[in-house]
Order: sequence, then structure tokens, then C-alpha cells
Amino acid sequence: MNETKLKIPGENDFFTQEAYKTLRTNLQFCGQDIHAIMVTSCSENEGKTTVSLGLGKSMAELGKKVFVIDADMRKSVIAGRNADVRFPAGLSEVITGQESLDNCLYATQYPNLTLMFSGQYPPNPVELLSGRYFDALIAGSRKTFDYIIIDTPPLGSVIDAAVIAPKCDGAILVISDQSVGRRLALDVVNQLKKSECPILGVVRNNVKKKNDRYYYKKYY
Repeated sequence: MNETKLKIPGENDFFTQEAYKTLRTNLQFCGQDIHAIMVTSCSENEGKTTVSLGLGKSMAELGKKVFVIDADMRKSVIAGRNADVRFPAGLSEVITGQESLDNCLYATQYPNLTLMFSGQYPPNPVELLSGRYFDALIAGSRKTFDYIIIDTPPLGSVIDAAVIAPKCDGAILVISDQSVGRRLALDVVNQLKKSECPILGVVRNNVKKKNDRYYYKKYY
């Protein structure tokens, strides 16, 4: 297995970490059948990737084996912004048969937290995500990991997350405070409902405190 060092914004901030612990606790109370979880947002730059990584780290701290999959094959930022590798092979290579799964798994500095990057941008991401090889990846991962967290593209921009949703046990919607309109948020919620993927809750992100510190706070 490969190795990488992650950089997760807020990992040294007390309020951020407490918020992740609260999110983690609420997620556990969603039931024992919740193992594959997709994280999406309405639009870009709402923090869904940071939440995916932060939640994965928090779950791993409980001793759970956690697998974070970067499924944003259109515009991934993890490799360039959150990790110390450049142009790694990942999801797109695995589900097209160009690379083996083992060659695309990355251990992190956090025990029990494993990561797969998105890989190269393919010309047909929706077709790949709706195909049987992605299904097989998720099914196989369920046998190895306690939790699978899938970082997906914004559902308000492209349809990829709606294709991934039926393969998951639940969805988390990240909404940046005061930056998303009510109509867009409702459209995204309705799209998730059509996919018959339970909405586990909403993470309200970028909430400003009186002392001008920023933190992640969950609302269920």
C-alpha cells in the first residue's frame, strides 16, 4: 500500500474537532446499517471535501477502519490541496481496469484511515460511476472497512452524486452558511430523495462565531 500525509484544515482547532466529534456521534446514532456514506454539497467551495476527510479522521480515532474515496473525478482538489502526492492514480484507473486496487490505496498518518484519490479525469464519469465495476468496488470495500466515506461532486452542479447515492446507505449534505439559496438547496434535497438514498443530515459549514473563529457545526 502507498502512503501519503494529509493536511486537513482545522485539525488543530478545538472547536472544529469538537464539531466533528458531535457529527460522528450523531452518525453512529443513525443505526448499525449505515456503512457507506456519500458527502455532497449544492455548489463548489462549500467544504464537502474537508468535511469528508475530517469525519473520516474522527471515525478512525474510534478504532474504526475508514475508507475515504475521492469520487469527484471532474474537479478533485484532494491530491493538490490536502495531500503530498502529485497526479496519483486512483478511482478512474481502478474502475477502468488500468490499475489494481492495491496500487491505488493510500495509508495516511492517521491509523485506520485509508484514502483513494480520484485519478485522472475521464471523459465519461457518470457512465463509470453507474457501472458494475464501481458497484464491485463499493461491495468489496464493505467487507474490509467499517465505514466508507465517498466525497462526491456538488449535486447542484452535476448529476454524479445522484448516480452514486443509490449505492450508499445515506447521504450528508454540506451547506456553506449564507451562500446557498433556499431553492437550490431544496432542489438538491429533492434530487437525493429521488435517488432513494436516506439523507442522514446537513452540515452547516463556515459558521462565524463572535470571536471571528470559524468552525464546522452539524444540524440534524
